[in-house]
Amino acid sequence: MAKPLTVRTLETIRPGEARKEVPDGLVRGLYYILQPSGKAGWAVRYRVSGVSRKMTLGTYPALSLKAARDLAAKALVKVAGGEDPAAAKQFAKAAKQSPLDHDLVEKVAEQFIARHIKASMRPSWAREAERMMRKEVIASWRGRKLSEIRKADIHELLDSIVDRPAPIVANRVLAIFRRMCGWAVERGIIEASPCLGIRSPSPERSRDRVLDDVELRAVWLAAEGLGWPFGRIIQLLILTGQRLGEVSEMRWSELDFTTRTWTLPKERCKNGQAHQVPLSPQALAILEGLPRIGGASDFVFTTNGRTPVSGFSKARAHLGAALPAAPHWTFHDLRRTAATGMARLGVSIPVIEKILNHRSGSFAGIVGIYQRHGFADEKRVALETWGRFVETLVNGEPAGNVAALTTARG
Repeated sequence: MAKPLTVRTLETIRPGEARKEVPDGLVRGLYYILQPSGKAGWAVRYRVSGVSRKMTLGTYPALSLKAARDLAAKALVKVAGGEDPAAAKQFAKAAKQSPLDHDLVEKVAEQFIARHIKASMRPSWAREAERMMRKEVIASWRGRKLSEIRKADIHELLDSIVDRPAPIVANRVLAIFRRMCGWAVERGIIEASPCLGIRSPSPERSRDRVLDDVELRAVWLAAEGLGWPFGRIIQLLILTGQRLGEVSEMRWSELDFTTRTWTLPKERCKNGQAHQVPLSPQALAILEGLPRIGGASDFVFTTNGRTPVSGFSKARAHLGAALPAAPHWTFHDLRRTAATGMARLGVSIPVIEKILNHRSGSFAGIVGIYQRHGFADEKRVALETWGRFVETLVNGEPAGNVAALTTARG
């Protein structure tokens, strides 16, 4: 059992390489704490509902041994009465904190993530927006007040991202930070947004890349080499024309193999409108051959059974290595390629727009209000026609030199 501490004992304790905690034998739970730097203080340890807790009392010698014992004894009396004095102390400290600290960048960002990003954005977008907020905004300006962030600070941050180089990321960071600042203005956290008048730092080309038949066949064959899960995701992107997030986060509960239909709930659709995708025989063959990971997991593409797969940049790099001669393309270009390919096969624009789940174009404005035809049969015919075309393209030799795209580097 520890002996009661004395002033003489405290004077003989010297700092070492590690932090020292010396118990007091008179007041159980009271500890004299000596840091390697020589700084000393007092803390009381106790348990609440089986959980170990610690409350700092003050520094030594400013807080004497006798005063530390008095404070520790009072805290332990509260514990005996069912209270948690450490939690009460933290609450009191927060209450005394200056209200001007409510606009610290990290505090506003955490509120924005919880109340806007996670509440209003689709899960795939929300994850990316939260990642950018934490990695770029919070990490750069932690401890600073949002009201003190100036245009020069924003330009400095964006320039550093562009120089990495990640110019498009810089655009996205500005977009999400601008939205956060607007949200903060609406809530009265800040008076004006520091983003006013700031333009995106990097130009973006119009997204109009369409893969030709040679390129599409080469991508399919390269995806075949990738196997599960990324290769199968890429092939389903080609066959269905849906978005990467929609395919990669596909659930088994969304698939009906009897009716050969994939139903996306509105929560997973960009426009907030539920969407049915007829499955061609080619798409069904891929889905029926997929493994079930994680037992009861509902995610079709998952490696741990808890979350959908990620790491598409690595998959894209593998495809780039397999197609060194092909001009740059993105996963979203596969959606545009499918739409263009169906149009070449004679599918009408309204049917293609229904397959893509677009609310603009043919179904914008008043037409969208009164046009309730789902085009289910037309969509099935279109996707089955497209599936047959892709299958023929992959199995046959398309016009052009496929070898030019699939040759090794050098």
